[in-house]
Amino acid sequence: MTITDSPTPETAVSSAPSDDMAGSGAFSPTQLVRAVPDALRKFTPRDQARNPVMFVVYLGAIVTTVLAVAEPSWFSWAIAFWLWFTSLFANLAEAVAEGRGKAQAASLRKVKQDTTARRLGAGDEITEISGADLVIGDRIVVEAGEVIAGDGDVVEGIATVDESAITGESAPVIRESGGDRCAVTGGTVVLSDRIVVKIATSPGESFVDRMIALVEGASRKKTPNEIALDILLASLTVIFLLAVVAVGPLQQYAGSTPDPVKLIALLVCLIPTTIGALLSSIGIAGMDRLVQRNVLAMSGRAVEAAGDIDTLLMDKTGTITFGNRRATALVHAPGVPIDEIARAACRSSLGDDTPEGRSIIDLCRDRYGIDVESVRPAPGSATIVPFTAQTRMSGLDIPEEGDLAIRKGAADAAIRWAREGRTPVDDAVTAAVDEIAAGGGTPLVVADRVGDAPVRILGVIALSDVVKPGIAERFAQLRAMGIRTVMVTGDNPRTAAAIAAEAGVDDFISEATPEDKLALIKTEQSGGRLVAMTGDGTNDAPALAQADVGLAMNTGTSAAKEAGNMVDLDSDPTKLIDVVAIGKQLLITRGALTTFSLANDLAKYFAILPALFSGIYPQLDDLNVMRLHSAASAITSAVIFNALIIIALIPLSLKGVRYRPSSASKLLGRNLAVYGVGGVVSPFIGIWLIDLVVRFLPGMG
Repeated sequence: MTITDSPTPETAVSSAPSDDMAGSGAFSPTQLVRAVPDALRKFTPRDQARNPVMFVVYLGAIVTTVLAVAEPSWFSWAIAFWLWFTSLFANLAEAVAEGRGKAQAASLRKVKQDTTARRLGAGDEITEISGADLVIGDRIVVEAGEVIAGDGDVVEGIATVDESAITGESAPVIRESGGDRCAVTGGTVVLSDRIVVKIATSPGESFVDRMIALVEGASRKKTPNEIALDILLASLTVIFLLAVVAVGPLQQYAGSTPDPVKLIALLVCLIPTTIGALLSSIGIAGMDRLVQRNVLAMSGRAVEAAGDIDTLLMDKTGTITFGNRRATALVHAPGVPIDEIARAACRSSLGDDTPEGRSIIDLCRDRYGIDVESVRPAPGSATIVPFTAQTRMSGLDIPEEGDLAIRKGAADAAIRWAREGRTPVDDAVTAAVDEIAAGGGTPLVVADRVGDAPVRILGVIALSDVVKPGIAERFAQLRAMGIRTVMVTGDNPRTAAAIAAEAGVDDFISEATPEDKLALIKTEQSGGRLVAMTGDGTNDAPALAQADVGLAMNTGTSAAKEAGNMVDLDSDPTKLIDVVAIGKQLLITRGALTTFSLANDLAKYFAILPALFSGIYPQLDDLNVMRLHSAASAITSAVIFNALIIIALIPLSLKGVRYRPSSASKLLGRNLAVYGVGGVVSPFIGIWLIDLVVRFLPGMG
């Protein structure tokens, strides 16, 4: 195993979601123009039938056009013209949203290229093959300047990698074996050193392939909420269709001849065309907002679930704290010289490829003068004992030195090992552990044992970590949303309590194992709560798969990325907070526009119903509160407004309704006030203004 002292870059703190959330995905009128050809291509019965509400408008436009050809009039042609425009604007909303994904997919296709891979065979023989011929389990060698031929995990070496083609970040990242920063993506470029990559995906199923399919919308399926809303809108459409069908006989009974063009116009204005036209674009835009933040959602269900999250599980290291814990001090046990614990700490970390392990070697060499090469066992004479979530210790076994075993690890695990070896623990050691933990640091106890002799506790290593600035404010925002935050850490209870208090989380779990995470998620879900969590390691995979929203880090293992339903290309675990805000914004946008659409119908009743029946029942003219010019101008104005309001709301459906952290009741009240009242008032004004213009057109007298 190669030991390196290369530094690991710190995790950046993402900006807090606030007012900027509404501005994500800037909209420009040119997008409408570019999307027109795609919108026109959607005028097929198969495409239209996917949306029951707009399919009724589509059929109405066809029938009205046929009637206008059979009995031409300015009125019938005007209604037919605007019904076609209503369908076009609905297609345009979806086409604009899909167009963004196609632009993203076009840039991703440039990443895909037919590369030559150097595959390692038996006896480390290297064979050059096409990247398309790689299969799961193949090991390939990639050196500086070469393109990584497929997705996989680094199993040997360390290198800087250019991932700008995927993440958009120009700064190179470090990928290394033996940790949670081992995953690499096909199409990225190695800038330095040499790594061996174990392929984890089959051709055509790479991360880039899945990204292209997802951002294009090819694999976007309707979420449960969308399906439920579709059923509601379809039911309302059927109800209004039956009501309009009944209007014809009523008119005949009253001695008036029904006009099918007017009845079609009435039906189109009564059914919820606004939300029916925008529903698909809202869902696509929600996924697009995640893509803009370099988060890839594997399904719309995941985005929607993020908006309903009740409990948020977050790792301490790298999420709440910077995660680059470094050894800052050694505390020797009574009677143990400082250089002896320094030598033991250094030796116990020789097989530890983690940043913490390398920092211990740095500390022992730089501060305590340990010659690293002089304490390194001869090749083949020592066995590396890796860290596991169960033992929570690591170290070396050196049979040639009297069966010497050196261990470092979590204080409780090392002390338990000592007590099992019949060794009492000095109060000075436990005092040092408590002092480091109380200060928010992580104590690692160093111990050794020769043969069957009792275990000796040599001292304590102090690892220091720093809580990210602004993280407490972000947790306060989540609390305002009604979300409970839980910090999960392998640290001892005192360290965990100190970090939890500083960060402001609602609860914490210390000395957590992967089984503990999974059990907590299941417990929360059994109480009817939705759970989100982040993870990057293979041991996080079961919990990521169990969580309703599992955000896997792009730097993490392939197993973690396969288990989660979202992948953060920037590998910033705090971005889960942004994901929750985007999910809530999606739900709020859908609810707000549904409210606006249903409220719109009220003004249309006052426009069309008096126009249809005031000639038969003069008293109904009192409902003509807008004092519209004539029956023809009133119906035409209502149909025109019905079409224009769709195009006016496309920017809002793409950007999303502005979201501010607040309780559900306050959000509901605000949206009812703005979009409920606005939906009632705006049509009265809009239809009245349109009537002032159309009354001068032929046939509107």
